[in-house]
Amino acid sequence: MDANLSIYTNTPDLTPCFQNSLLAWIPCIYLWAALPCYLFYLRHHQRGYIVLTLLSRLKTVLGVLLWCVSWADLFYSFHGLISSSAPAPVFFVTPLVVGITMLLATLLIQYERLRGVQSSGVLIIFWLLCVICAIIPFRSKILSAIAEGKILDPFRFTTFYIYFALVLCALILSCFKDKPPLFSTENIDPNPCPESSAGFLSRLSFWWFTKLAILGYRRPLEERDLWTLDEEDCSHKLVQRLLEEWQKQQASGPQTAAFEQKIPGEDEVLLKARPKSQQPFFLWALVRTFTSSLLMGACFKLIQDLLSFINPQLLSILIRFISDPTAPSWWGFLLAGLMFVSSMMQTLILHQYHHSIFVMALRIRTAIIGVIYRKALVITNSVKRESTVGEMVNLMSVDAQRFMDVSPFINLLWSAPLQVILAIYFLWQILGPSVLAGVAVIVLLIPLNGAVSMKMRTYQVRQMKFKDSRIKLMNEILNGIKVLKLYAWEPSFLEQVEGIRQSELHLLRKGAYLQAISTFIWVCTPFLVTLITLGVYVCVDENNVLDAEKAFVSLSLFNILKIPLNMLPQLISGMTQGFPSFAQPPPRPPKTPDPMHLVLPGCAITVHNGTFTWAQDLPPTLHSLNIQISKGSLVAVVGPVGCGKSSLVSALLGEMEKLEGTVSVKGSVAYVPQQAWIQNCTLQENVLFGQPMRPKRYQQALETCALLADLNVLPGGDQTEIGEKGINLSGGQRQRVSLARAVYSDADIFLLDDPLSAVDAHVAKHIFDQVIGPEGVLAGKTRVLVTHGISFLPQTDFIIVLADGQVSEMGHYSDLLKHDGSFANFLRNYAPDEDQEDNEALQDADEEVLLVEDTLSTHTDLTDNEPSMYEVRKQFMRQMSSMSSEGESQNRPVPKKHTNPSEKEMQVMKAKETGALITEETAETGNVKMNVFWDYARSVGLHTTLVICLLYAGQSAASIGANVWLSAWSNDAVVDGRQNNTSQRLGVYAALGILQGLLVMLSAFTMVVGSVQAARLLHAALLHNKIRSPQSFFDTTPSGRILNRFSKDIYVIDEVLAPTILMLFNSFFLSISTLVVIVASTPLFIVVVLPLAVLYGFVQRFYVATSRQLKRLESISRSPIFSHFSETVTGTSVIRAYGRIEDFKVLSDRKVDTNQKSAYPFIASNRWLGVNVEFVGNCVVLFAALFAVIGRNSLNPGIVGLSVSYALQVTLALNWMIRMMSDLESNIIAVERVKEYSKTETEAPWVIEGNRAPEGWPTRGAVEFRNYSVRYRPGLELVLKNLTLRVQGGEKVGIVGRTGAGKSSMTLCLFRILEAAEGEICIDGLNVAHIGLHDLRSQLTIIPQDPILFSGTLRMNLDPFGRYSEEDIWRALELSHLRAFVSSQPAGLDFQCSEGGDNLR
Repeated sequence: MDANLSIYTNTPDLTPCFQNSLLAWIPCIYLWAALPCYLFYLRHHQRGYIVLTLLSRLKTVLGVLLWCVSWADLFYSFHGLISSSAPAPVFFVTPLVVGITMLLATLLIQYERLRGVQSSGVLIIFWLLCVICAIIPFRSKILSAIAEGKILDPFRFTTFYIYFALVLCALILSCFKDKPPLFSTENIDPNPCPESSAGFLSRLSFWWFTKLAILGYRRPLEERDLWTLDEEDCSHKLVQRLLEEWQKQQASGPQTAAFEQKIPGEDEVLLKARPKSQQPFFLWALVRTFTSSLLMGACFKLIQDLLSFINPQLLSILIRFISDPTAPSWWGFLLAGLMFVSSMMQTLILHQYHHSIFVMALRIRTAIIGVIYRKALVITNSVKRESTVGEMVNLMSVDAQRFMDVSPFINLLWSAPLQVILAIYFLWQILGPSVLAGVAVIVLLIPLNGAVSMKMRTYQVRQMKFKDSRIKLMNEILNGIKVLKLYAWEPSFLEQVEGIRQSELHLLRKGAYLQAISTFIWVCTPFLVTLITLGVYVCVDENNVLDAEKAFVSLSLFNILKIPLNMLPQLISGMTQGFPSFAQPPPRPPKTPDPMHLVLPGCAITVHNGTFTWAQDLPPTLHSLNIQISKGSLVAVVGPVGCGKSSLVSALLGEMEKLEGTVSVKGSVAYVPQQAWIQNCTLQENVLFGQPMRPKRYQQALETCALLADLNVLPGGDQTEIGEKGINLSGGQRQRVSLARAVYSDADIFLLDDPLSAVDAHVAKHIFDQVIGPEGVLAGKTRVLVTHGISFLPQTDFIIVLADGQVSEMGHYSDLLKHDGSFANFLRNYAPDEDQEDNEALQDADEEVLLVEDTLSTHTDLTDNEPSMYEVRKQFMRQMSSMSSEGESQNRPVPKKHTNPSEKEMQVMKAKETGALITEETAETGNVKMNVFWDYARSVGLHTTLVICLLYAGQSAASIGANVWLSAWSNDAVVDGRQNNTSQRLGVYAALGILQGLLVMLSAFTMVVGSVQAARLLHAALLHNKIRSPQSFFDTTPSGRILNRFSKDIYVIDEVLAPTILMLFNSFFLSISTLVVIVASTPLFIVVVLPLAVLYGFVQRFYVATSRQLKRLESISRSPIFSHFSETVTGTSVIRAYGRIEDFKVLSDRKVDTNQKSAYPFIASNRWLGVNVEFVGNCVVLFAALFAVIGRNSLNPGIVGLSVSYALQVTLALNWMIRMMSDLESNIIAVERVKEYSKTETEAPWVIEGNRAPEGWPTRGAVEFRNYSVRYRPGLELVLKNLTLRVQGGEKVGIVGRTGAGKSSMTLCLFRILEAAEGEICIDGLNVAHIGLHDLRSQLTIIPQDPILFSGTLRMNLDPFGRYSEEDIWRALELSHLRAFVSSQPAGLDFQCSEGGDNLR
């Protein structure tokens, strides 16, 4: 190369030799270098083949023509050799190399088509390089021809221009994508993700997202607008990959004992026990699963890191160019162009990196949620005791999310040190050894940063514990809210939650102060490093002059240094918070019954010398059991309360820990638990429980379980949605649905844990006769019935009598009676006279009427579904009365209604409209209302908000001041090789920098005070409102939805909103500062400010509208995951018993995939925004440099350095500003959601100070209804009409009546669960409406049907306010036949009950 020809001239050019050799070889070298990796990629990514299209034919023809042109050049050279004008060797080598490369490109086009590649990135880059490298000869040949006045080599001149035209056409054609491959999902899928079929350029710039962005701008996005997930992103695929890696890890270690019980499939993979010495590390399994994504991300990150150091070098050359008036103008324009190209490449590579790494993070979260779900399905009861439902939900929601948040920054572990080393190397080139002073500051600050991070982590861990216990307590409160209301226990639990919250906020405040100090260090570190480095540089040697190049190139390098220095401590802190949760190996699964071959011939169940416990650290519950149950027999299990009847059923299911002996069960099992487990789905789905619909068997199950009459009452028949935990069914109905599920399953063995206790005697008799008994539908099946119903025992084949966890007697009813042992004692104790009365009553009344009456009644559960079903009941009662008036006898059974298929469809459609109890959670649409921001600002405090804004404005002013001062300093005249006033310049620069740091810390501290106050006020408002919400609210709102407000939304308010607001202020003020500095430096810049601002605003509006709605959809689709998880954990024993683990995994995966469908476009939306906004930022860099070049004669180097170094920062600031604005809108939704649930309707006041009940009220207990009427909701008809009655104190009163007559309603009215429409209820002459709810409810008592226990001591469960003496409590226990049990516990009254009382059987 000739420098005078190429650089130091106003018409630069390259030598012909260079043009014909290296320049022509660059594209060829690139293609051959990329070939091995690309072929490897194509071999492993088969997407089907693409049919030969016109586009593909044209590309191939162009490739062949280019090959022909190259060979024509080669043959021309040979011709020259023959005709004795020996051409240079380059004319042989270059056409040969280019020709072979063109042939390779042509073959690649066809190979890509066969592998299903629609758009080839490798070839686009190749053709682009060909065009770029041909542009220089294109110009040179024209200039040469003009200079010479003729064309020197017409043949090569012609072939070159043909070549140029062909490569240009090839480049244009390669930008178009081909048709989708045959048999691809795109051909079948109605709404495929456009990314997989997008062209290379579209994928590079994320243009494929634009269509969704426009749609989101035009109207709020809905779920149907979201793309289908790619197969590789689906939950089941990701979980399977992770579990396979987990299995490999386990296989590589020493094997566990050969006799260890194994579980087939995924559960074995996940849960096989391992020796403690070499436990497999879950984190390593994650890394192995996502290695390819991590490596791809690392490659992108490495390229981006190297590119980020190009612009400071270009800035250095630009300042030198401005300083040198003799330099050719084209240098400046080339530099401005190179800065733009470098910035654009950085942008594109950075966002490819971010996309791959964030998608990987989403996949990690999905895989973790799937693994936790699978783990929860198979954990033992002992593990369940240690982790409550609330804690497990927290693990799935918060911890998995935190893992997802940390994963994208994992590459910083190697990238940050690399950036620091490179920055220091380039700084050494500029400032020499002085840079070591800056490095020393960095090294000294690392321990300080580390200490702050460690302390923050400690607070975080402690805060998480408080958060877990708060969520756990809230979960229990929501589950037992009915009991809390009836007993007026809310204040006690309110106090507990507020106590935990207080401790949580105390730690949050401390952590936030540390975060503020961390922010201060972050702002001050680069400045301190700059200050000390420049200070040492000018002080060490008087001849060291600080010019513009040194000052601003150093500054831009220090700005690069700022990011890794800030991120590394945060990453380490984040990793220490996120990873411990997932580092432990999973626990053992429950032991399933032993293999089938151990079952004796003719026996369905065998227990040999079985001893069982609920947990390894608890004493055995069942001892030395030896039981054999014959196939097809009906076996009753009886015994006093607490003797281990339910435990025996659990032992047969494998739910208990087996200490010794063997359990063998032959055949499929159906299980009806004591507490019916009902799913939140339709009644039909509850009965079918995943089995295909068989109408005849289904009808039989409903009929025998006395459910047909209920279907006539339920709003949508069997399509009625059943609320969470079966809230809109009575206890009896729930139990019958549970029984119908068992009947429909058609299993071999039926384990029935006291299914008749929740229903009335006549219904129990019907169910026994029709289902369980010798004549029932289950006759011939093996049935194990735990029962207290003595009247059924004579009809059983065999009776097992339990006492104190052991079998005391076994045999037939008559044999046991003759024996006169413990069974005879049991009969004497448990057979009251009422049985005879029941039998007489049954003979007197017609059984069928009673049966219909009971199935329609909800009197067994006081706060059930009358509000939602009153209208339907009334309609049904009208039908019943019209039937009797037409002369039909009332004691006739309800006729079975046969419907033809079309009627059935209509019924289902109608049911969908009327039968849904739980409404879908609605997504707010459109802009977040300003009053939500206003609400948050008021919660923070208006004065506090104003002070934060002013402090940030002051900090920006100080920052500009410091940099303008630096610019003036760099322009100081140099006298005798040195600058004057160095110490003054340094002193003022230091003062301005320290002032900036102090203002940042003050603003952060002020924000902490405000945000913690807002968190306290918003949580308190939500908690107080929810505790005071009427029962109807909890009946129609899933607990998962309410719990989501208390966990995820409160977490956002606590820990996400304040940092988001601070970062928004940071980027906003930095962007404004940049514009001010550039416009002040080069006023011409004003011309482009407006178009760039319009483009920026345009992108911002499209992005915010779309991303906000995607965030909302993601938030809404998250709740069902946790509701389903919570529901699954409570019903694991039923799910396992029916063998439906796989089906439930599929259900959970489907819910997670629905959530992913909105999370994936949200990630893409951030990348789309990044590319577009950074394009605006890169234009700012381009125009700042361009206008500096144009106005070079009137500008000094200091001003140019200041202007361009600010411009280089603006890209990040503009991007962060929109991102933070959108994040703020997305996260402020948490305030919106919390506010929504803080303003729901509440009950009457708990205490009315002016109207307290008299001391000792009620003294007699006389209850009087005076002209009392009540309705469930305004607009509905009256349930009780002008009811007047009087009950004297001490009387025992029975309430009877037809279904819908209002029996339950009367009791609800006494507790004021329902409020009077007119009239009044007086107790001892006092109108109950005039006193507070707690004054009333605390003086009444009720025994609810569903026993609810809270985790805590037994004493707390009996006396939460601590009002009673020990004697009173022991007396109550004695009357409840519990004294012996409690006395036998080592802790006595301080015995710890687990959540829901699971450890009390």
